[in-house]
Amino acid sequence: MNDFTASDDDFHFAEMGDRWWMTETSWFSFCAPDERLGGWLYVMARPNSGVISGGAWIWDDTAYLPWEVLYSRNLSAMQLPPEAKLSAADLPTGVSIRAVKPGLIYDLAFADDERCQIALRFEGLMAPRPLRKGGSPFGGSNHFDQFGRVTGHVRLGGRTIPIDCLAARDRSWGPRPEHRPKRSAYVTGIASERDAFLAVTRWAGDTEEIAYGFMIRDGEIADLVRGRRIVERDPAMGWVNRIIIESVDQRGRPLEAVGTRISGMIINRHSFIDSNGLIAWTINGQAGHGEDQDMWPVHDWADFRRAQRQRI
Repeated sequence: MNDFTASDDDFHFAEMGDRWWMTETSWFSFCAPDERLGGWLYVMARPNSGVISGGAWIWDDTAYLPWEVLYSRNLSAMQLPPEAKLSAADLPTGVSIRAVKPGLIYDLAFADDERCQIALRFEGLMAPRPLRKGGSPFGGSNHFDQFGRVTGHVRLGGRTIPIDCLAARDRSWGPRPEHRPKRSAYVTGIASERDAFLAVTRWAGDTEEIAYGFMIRDGEIADLVRGRRIVERDPAMGWVNRIIIESVDQRGRPLEAVGTRISGMIINRHSFIDSNGLIAWTINGQAGHGEDQDMWPVHDWADFRRAQRQRI
């Protein structure tokens, strides 16, 4: 995969071929850990079908279902204007994106009448990093990850919540049919501008291995070459309460991260469940925060939860 270029902030219409399930996504996360609050802005477009989906989610520790959290709007099939430019977009889902400096600085907004107003700026702490290793759940898609600082505010009704955090975003385009056949996890943790990690996992028998990821330690970035994710689940709800990431990067440096869930949200994304937790981390001895996206095929999650209820 090549490095991220300014043109990658826009839709890749010319690369979509004729398959209707060719997909483009743009995801930005943000949080206010002291408020136990997490949030997403999400765009998913299918240019060949002429539709765009997504919106915004905001949650805290008072609820976890998408219809009960602080705010949830995930539109499924709005019309994608054929002249749309993702680098300067006011989308029918309510999401707005302006690429102030391609690949680095983005002004973000979301509007839903008086229910929810979001105004944020994402400033990258690193260049967008391409997925460099096969075997991840992203398959053959082009995929980039990036850590940054997010500042601004969220307004929910009459309440305004300032945002000043370190968080992650990703950007992808390529084939994405309406199914996810395997369990996986997408895990981020960031302790400072110089210390962070990302790990994408897959199941191999009874163990959960890191398929792709990287670590920033003392300001130096390197790919993770092996490792595992270990979780302790809530016996009543099934979500991850505690998580351990053990890994080594290509420079031989260890990654030891231990996290606890402080809030979360469970959503049904097409045919898979994303049980997402806002996590308080200790990363190589440093305090930080991030997310754990615990992803399951719907039927596997249903089987797991039925078996769990029988044991209570």
